[in-house]
Parts: sequence; C-alpha cells; structure tokens
Amino acid sequence: MPPIFSRLADVVVDHPKVLSGCILVFMAISLLGMTMITMVSGNDTYMSPTSERGIITAHYQDTFQQNTLVLLYESGTPLSPDQLQYIDSIQDPIENLPYVSSVSQITNVIKEKTSGVLPSNRAEIDEVIQTLPESIVKQYIPSQLLSMGMITLDPGLTLDQKENAIENIRSFIASTTVPPGLTIQLTGEAAFSQEMEDELSKSMGTLIIAALILMVIVVGLLFTYVSHRFLPILIVTLGLLFTFGLMGMAHIQVGMSVVSAFPILLGLGIDYAIQFQSRLEEESRTNPLSVAVKTTIIKTGPAVLFAMLATTMGFMAMFISPVPMIQSFGLVAIIGVVVCYLTSLIGIPLFALVFGYKPKGAGKSRQSEIIDLSLSKIAEWVAKRPVPILLLVVMVAFIGIQLDPKIPINTNEQSFVPGDMPAKVTMDKVSRTIGSTDPIAILVYGSDVISLESIQWMDRFTKYQVDSHSQLTNAVSIADYVKMYNNGTIPSTKSELTGVLEQIPEETQKQFLNGRNEAIIKLYTIKLDTPQKGELRKLVEADLEFIYPPPGIKTRIVGSFELFTTLIRELVESKEAMTYLGFLLVVVFLGVVYRNINAITPIIPIVAIVGWNAVAMYLLGIDYNILTACLGSMTIGIACQYTILVMERYIEERESNDDVIESIKNSVRKIGSAILVSGLATFFGFSALILSTFPIVSNFGLSTIIAVFFSLIGAVIVMPAVLVLLDQVIHKVEKIEDDVFSHSHSHN
Repeated sequence: MPPIFSRLADVVVDHPKVLSGCILVFMAISLLGMTMITMVSGNDTYMSPTSERGIITAHYQDTFQQNTLVLLYESGTPLSPDQLQYIDSIQDPIENLPYVSSVSQITNVIKEKTSGVLPSNRAEIDEVIQTLPESIVKQYIPSQLLSMGMITLDPGLTLDQKENAIENIRSFIASTTVPPGLTIQLTGEAAFSQEMEDELSKSMGTLIIAALILMVIVVGLLFTYVSHRFLPILIVTLGLLFTFGLMGMAHIQVGMSVVSAFPILLGLGIDYAIQFQSRLEEESRTNPLSVAVKTTIIKTGPAVLFAMLATTMGFMAMFISPVPMIQSFGLVAIIGVVVCYLTSLIGIPLFALVFGYKPKGAGKSRQSEIIDLSLSKIAEWVAKRPVPILLLVVMVAFIGIQLDPKIPINTNEQSFVPGDMPAKVTMDKVSRTIGSTDPIAILVYGSDVISLESIQWMDRFTKYQVDSHSQLTNAVSIADYVKMYNNGTIPSTKSELTGVLEQIPEETQKQFLNGRNEAIIKLYTIKLDTPQKGELRKLVEADLEFIYPPPGIKTRIVGSFELFTTLIRELVESKEAMTYLGFLLVVVFLGVVYRNINAITPIIPIVAIVGWNAVAMYLLGIDYNILTACLGSMTIGIACQYTILVMERYIEERESNDDVIESIKNSVRKIGSAILVSGLATFFGFSALILSTFPIVSNFGLSTIIAVFFSLIGAVIVMPAVLVLLDQVIHKVEKIEDDVFSHSHSHN
C-alpha cells in the first residue's frame, strides 16, 4: 500500500499544474453529468422492477391503474342537478386534453340508465340512483360531502408529460364557472407522486446548502489552529460535485433515500478533509512544503483509507436488502465517501502546492489544548474503572436490544412527505371522510375470468368480504356492473351473460377487465395504520383460500396495498440482517488489516452504540421506516471511523510505553481535538437532515446525529475501558501461561 501513496505523492509534487488541469476537466464533466440526474419516486423505489412482484405490479398498474388522477368534488349536495350538470360539462373537454386517456364519473353511470340524457331534477336523479348497485354508487359518491371522478392518463408517460397533464387539467378547471358551494381539487397517486418529486428536488438543494452552512460555522469555530480553515468545506463541496457528476453519467436516479445520503456524504467527507489538513499543517510547520505534502499523503493516506473502507463495510451491508431505496442509499454513500476521500487525498496537497500553503504557527491553539487535556482526563478516569463502565455500557445496550422489536414499523408513504403538500392535504381529507383512497386490489387471472362461474364467484366473494370485515367499506368488481345492466341480478345462463357484457361500455370494462384472462376486484377500507393493514391482508388471503375461485382461475393481491404490507416484513428481516452483516464485514476487515488482538476492540463499542440507538429511538418515538431501517448498518460504518483512530493511536503509544493508562491518556490527548472537530463537523452535516420538510428524512436526521454523538462517546469513553480490560486479560493469561510453564519446568 505505501508504495502506491509514495508514487502518488511524487506525481502531486512533480506535476501540480497538470493535475490542476485534470481536476478542472473533471469539474466540467461533472457539471455536465449533473444535468443528467433525474428524480424518482413510486413503486420502483420500494421493490425491484425486475423481480416477479415488480413485474406483476407494473403489469397491474399499466393495465388497471394507468396513472389515475382523482377529481374530488366537495359540497353538501353531491347529487344536485347543478353539480351533476357541471360535472358532465367538463367530461369531454378533459378527455380531449393531451395525455388523458379517459374520464369516469357518476354522470357516466347515470346517463347509461337514461339513454344518454342527464335528468334535470333531483327526484329523477334519486330514482335512477335507486336502481344502481350500492357498491358502484359508493365508488363515485362515498359520502354526503364528497363525490369523485377518475381521470386515467395515457400509459408510459414521462415525468414531464405527467406534469403537463396535471397542470393542463388544473388550468382547465380554473377556467370554468364552478357552481356556488362546490370546490374541486385534483388528487390521487399520480398527483401525489408528481408533487413528491417536485418537493424532493427542492429539498435536495436546501439540505445541501444547510449542511454546508452548519459545517462552515463549526469549522470556523473549532478548526482555528490551521491556516485556510475553510479549505475542508471547499474540498468536500468539490467531492460532492464529482459525486453528482458520476451519478448523472451512471444514470443513478435520485429518490428520497439518495437525497438523505448527501448530507451524510458531506459529514463524512469533511472528516477526511480535516484529517488531511491537520496533518499537512503539522508537517509544514517543521518541513519544506514539498516534504510536508509527501509526508501527509504517505502517512495520512493509508490511515484515512482504512477508516473510509471500514465505513463502507456498513454501507455494503445494505445491498442484501430487497428494497431498492435502501440499496440506492448504500450505493450512493459508497460512491460518495470514496470520491470525497480521493478528493481530499489529492485536493488538499494540490491546493497547498498551487497556492503556497503557509502554516499558521507553531503548536496547537489554546482551545484545542484545553479540549485534548479535558478528553485525556476523562479517558484516564474511565481507564481506571473499566469494569463498572463496561457493565453500564452493556446494560444499556442490552435494554436497547430488548426494546428494538417494540419500535413500530411505518411503511405509509403518505406519512413520509411534507404535511402541507397539497396532494397529501387533499388525500388526508378524503381518508378522514371515507377511509383509505388506496383499495386492496385482487388480481383474478386464468383461462376465462368472465365465465358465468367466475362472475358468480366474484359476486359471492365481494359480498362475503363486506359482511365479514368491519374494516371494509365497499367492494367492487365487474360483477357489480353485470348486475347493474341486468336489473340487479347475475344472469342465469352463459348467453345472457354475454349479452349483458356487451352492454357495458368499453371504458368501464377497462377498469375491471383485461380481455378474458384478467379481472380486478377492489376492496375499499377505512383508514388503517400499517400493522392493521398487515392483519387485514392475512384475513383476505385466508378468505381467498376458503372461498376459492372456480377451476382454472387463480387470485393474487397486488398494487400498493400489497407493496407496503410486504415492505413491513422485508424491513423487519433485512434490518437485522444488514446489522449482522455489517458487524461481520467490519470484524473481517479489521482482522485482515491489523492482524492484532486489539483490532477486535472497536466491535464492543460499535455493538453498544447500535443498542443505544434503539433506546433513543424508543424514548423519542421514532419509528422504523425505509431510512431508519439502515441505521444499524450505517452506525457500524460511522462508529468505526472514531474507534479505529483511538485504537491505532493506542497501539502506536503502547509500543513506546509499558503503562497502559499513560498510553491511553497520551492517545486521547494527541488526537482528542481532531476527533472532536471532525465528529462535530460530521454531526452538524448530518443535522441538516432535521431541517427537511419530509418527516421520514428529518426523523432519519435525528437518528443519525444521535448515532454520531454515541459514536464519539464510544471512541472517547468506551474504547479506553475496552483497551484497559483487554490489556488486563492478556496480562493474566500470560501470567497463567508463565506459571504453568514454570511449574512444569520445575517438575522436570
């Protein structure tokens, strides 16, 4: 390894202008790459689009849920003639707008029963409504305060086309004369996703700027003992630019998890930059600049590399998660920390050579000396009491392990986004009034889903569902429309059924049928939390086994309901697996790199910190979600940085000092302020996440800064206790071996 760094040092010292030119070229390429970055939200962030579930879900959405928008009509009289006339008047103009496939409203159903003419008085309207199946009426008029229209967009639209379609519909509605007392809002999954992506792109810039401002403050206050104290901010910003460029070139899309990764990268990246500049400052005080640069690269390069690689072990563990959002977080985090490390390794020495870096003066500042002395006294106090300290540490961690399963798991996408997002506000209003807007979708597939037996089964099954489960408010299938067009009954013969199906408009059939081979059943629920949805899913699946379909017909729960209830199980399973794999990777890495008994010592504080995180989450009421599920493996990576630095310095001090207490005091005294400055810079970088308008991101931010705080405690307090205890154990083992050897030798 050192020869590589030695050759790199020679290149930096001998060719600074060439390297500077290369960096400028990379900056230009990165700026181009940034323009290629695209935002992503929706199902592809929660499940792999190439998995069996992903393919089936995509097929269901393309066939039965083609980017559906909901027109929400709010008034006290949803069946008044004026309101129905207005709803009917906007139907054709909306259908003629670009990217709109069809519009389905209560007026369509009424006109089917009245030869295409809308009744002009309330009595006639009520008379028609009485002839319609209740399940169909409730689909469009779920309460006396609300009615809904469904707008289906063309399949395969790009994000820009979707945005245009939504804006066109909003503009058209704004241009119409709305009857008094009626308010109209556009909502639904497509509007929700579009607004969410807009908010994500705004949030990304805000979080990065906030992280940079916070780090400028902490570096300005604490990194006073070096020249050019804000250089790490410049370097880490450059590293982030290169990361963006690389992501754009590699077509890595930016979702909620990736937005959360950027402040994490800034926090970790500035840590590397501070380490390199601290060493450069120290070396340039006693050596010519070229020598100082070479020493910085050769000595600090490998040490920071090992800390960086240990951090990536935690992020690598995220790849075993089946959730693409978690995998994306791990991938971007690994790319980012590697790029930020390389930027610091080359950028800081290069800056020093190009601009003639001059050290600030001899020695450390008074402030850093006070920090070092205070931390070394704490370490000494801990080192003299290792057993009680570790008992307390382990006890709190054990409590955390017991509490962890009790922390709720939340996979409700609507709770992830800003509370004032218009589409969310509207959807919340709907769900408070009528329950969930997201039905349980059951895909019915087989040789002939519109056979008489299949239609009879759908009718029987939906009736049983509504009668048996209080959580269900309505159930709709093609069988309800068959009854509507056959005077409220299911036909008794195959030929009668064929005749009735021919009467049902094609647009209506498209909502529930795909040829003869696929149909959909929709079960509408009251507002349920995530665990309640999981329980209801089990009941519905049991009913499908009990009231089984005709031979040759199969069923499967699909759509968002299936996605998010499955996500709970995947998060529970992958959360623990990621943490265990993270531990294993770090243990193997430390063993391979250091080949020293002391190499295992960082694992003890890391295990403790993971347990402490659970205690903090439980006490603060933070749920596990897509992002906080990564916390265990991410904490392992972050905590490694600080504990490894203490361990490395201790091993170095121990070689020249037989007194273990003195070795620990000296270790912490020499690197205490450096750890604290980089730790606080990381802390403030992460804390920018708390400012996010997305609750899922802000909760993740709170969790991560707690993890960083615990990591600093683990390095300064737990590590000294572990190192002293290990030293005592080693000495006792050696004494026993000596006694055994002496005893056997005397007998001989």
